[in-house]
Amino acid sequence: MNRLLTLAGSLAISLTLFATSSMAEKNITLMTHDSFNVSRDVIALFEKENDAKVRFLKAGDAGAALIQAILSKENPLADVFFGVDNTFFSRAIEADIFRPYNSPLLDKIPAALKLDPENRLLPVDFGDVCLNYDKVWFKKNSLTPPQDLRDLIKPEYKGLTVVENPATSSPGMAFLLATIGRFGEDGYLDYWKKLRDNDVIIAGGWEDAYFGHFTAASKGDRPIVVSYATSPPAAVFYSETPITEAPTAAVVTDNSAFRQIEFIGILKGTKDVDLAEKLVDFMLARPLQEDIPLQMFVFPANQEAKLPEVFVKHATVATKPAEVSPAAIEKMRDAWIEAWTNTVLR
Repeated sequence: MNRLLTLAGSLAISLTLFATSSMAEKNITLMTHDSFNVSRDVIALFEKENDAKVRFLKAGDAGAALIQAILSKENPLADVFFGVDNTFFSRAIEADIFRPYNSPLLDKIPAALKLDPENRLLPVDFGDVCLNYDKVWFKKNSLTPPQDLRDLIKPEYKGLTVVENPATSSPGMAFLLATIGRFGEDGYLDYWKKLRDNDVIIAGGWEDAYFGHFTAASKGDRPIVVSYATSPPAAVFYSETPITEAPTAAVVTDNSAFRQIEFIGILKGTKDVDLAEKLVDFMLARPLQEDIPLQMFVFPANQEAKLPEVFVKHATVATKPAEVSPAAIEKMRDAWIEAWTNTVLR
């Protein structure tokens, strides 16, 4: 889920092809961000069923990919777009680049994930950005792990936290939104002042924070990091030696996490609406939905999708994430980042 808005130079586009047959009669292109991943054998199911070839057009981070889709609206680069999240939702809707589609799979998706009543953007997956902590470190140091955002500004947690810069990091922006949702526009900067005074480290991105400073994944000295609620199962899944307990835990108490939702939509101008609708249906159906967790470590939107065992045992979901409306995010994003920068970095 580390997808910040960047535009470097000419916005280079990389094209990845997944095909099962060079004799396919039809082609369809799905434009997406660089972090998108799916099993080849799952895509092969769609290609075989529809006698079609799927091309995945990876166009940078989520924000950069969306901007390219908007700039090319008169001559679309793809048929379908995946990767708009709720932080860019209003921008995507206002750009008027998607056509409505009432997929029959929508009745399998919880209402809380559906943000567009016209179904121009349909939910595919979600994940919670939240605090993660090193369970071993807290046990060794006989300190109670944090359970709330306010814990981070207490004296006993001084010098224990690393977060990401919201101007350069997707989880950093999500955590900033969590603090805005929790403390309001009138209170979030005061919280950040106290966090700064409590010796928080600001990292440029998730990898630097997690693998450069977090004690559970590096030789760093910070046992608290902003990451994802799915980081604990990822730590188990990718462990070099088999482990039965996650070395980290996520903090998903009320108003402590921000939920990122990713959407898919059919681009206006597609030359094969029928095939585009079938691809959207496939993205929302169980085969691909059940492939999503271990490919991108997010939760499937389809509530009938079966979760892998490592998610069942080690993943948590926020029951009451902090809320900030997509419209407010679109309107205030730059102002919030500027105010945060002036408060925390200067």
